[in-house]
Amino acid sequence: MARVFLVGAGPGDPELLTLKAARLLRDADVVLHDSLVGPAILELVPPAAEIIDVGKRCGKASTAQADICRLLVEAALTRKKVIRLKGGDPSIFGRLTEEIEALRQAHIEFEIIPGITAASAAAATLQASLTQRHVARTLHIITGHGAEQGLPAHNWAALAQAGGTLAVYMGSKYLPWLVKKLLAEGMSSETPAVSIEWASRPEQRIIHASLARMPEALMQAAPSGPVLLLIGLAFRDS
Repeated sequence: MARVFLVGAGPGDPELLTLKAARLLRDADVVLHDSLVGPAILELVPPAAEIIDVGKRCGKASTAQADICRLLVEAALTRKKVIRLKGGDPSIFGRLTEEIEALRQAHIEFEIIPGITAASAAAATLQASLTQRHVARTLHIITGHGAEQGLPAHNWAALAQAGGTLAVYMGSKYLPWLVKKLLAEGMSSETPAVSIEWASRPEQRIIHASLARMPEALMQAAPSGPVLLLIGLAFRDS
């Protein structure tokens, strides 16, 4: 019977894979993976298995989501164990819904395997809490890059006034506009901010700056990998 495992690869460090994810990879027949999944994780896949890169990266050539869904269904109908390997956690900005719908329409069984998301890995690296008592009672996870291109139409006033931790995924491209939105809605220009590129991987880079200064600091760093931005008082001493 056709079956697909939608697996979270975590932030990149293979030791942060769940035991279940590692076990499934070692027994896979075909793996369709994101471009953010590093070679150290793919080394767990058996040599005889087929590995297909279906990565999607902002500003770079990538596989259309419709093609990913088609490949996933085709692989499931011809292979015993198919792994759809996604960076981080599949349910957080991982286009999980589209692939679930495609599998359901094809009457293919599937299972979702959670993974450690980048915000958790970044906080661990910084030795900080995302929800520090008395400082950050809320955690907001948002994307800085909308499906329609440009900055998403979030409720910026609510985010600026929430007073907790703001974790911005895919926020580097439109960071200057994001910061302007938050400042215009009343967030202090001196609010601590941290950008983490390639969280948990050997090439990880961390930049500390105030919210107002972060766009320039990040531009000077010229990141080439995925960047997570953490904003809030919880990071003033990190």
